[in-house]
Amino acid sequence: MSAWYVMSAMGFYAVTPGMDYYVIGSPLFDKITINLENGNKFEIIAKNNSEKNKYIQSTKLNDLNFSKTYLKHADIVGGGKLVF
Repeated sequence: MSAWYVMSAMGFYAVTPGMDYYVIGSPLFDKITINLENGNKFEIIAKNNSEKNKYIQSTKLNDLNFSKTYLKHADIVGGGKLVF
């Protein structure tokens, strides 16, 4: 349960454990950096993050518009930046 909360606070979480994708939600933090075992980093940035701005208006993954409501595991381990 604690792992779900930590991931959900970062802005994504696994709905079905064992599947290779995560549903996107609103992050609690303005910026998070995940240092991965393969040496890559995955950054999550929430611009204008506040209690009033809790709904996602748009996302970019590695500077490209991202319209999906989920992230693939490969998107994370490949490193990069997710901007809300």
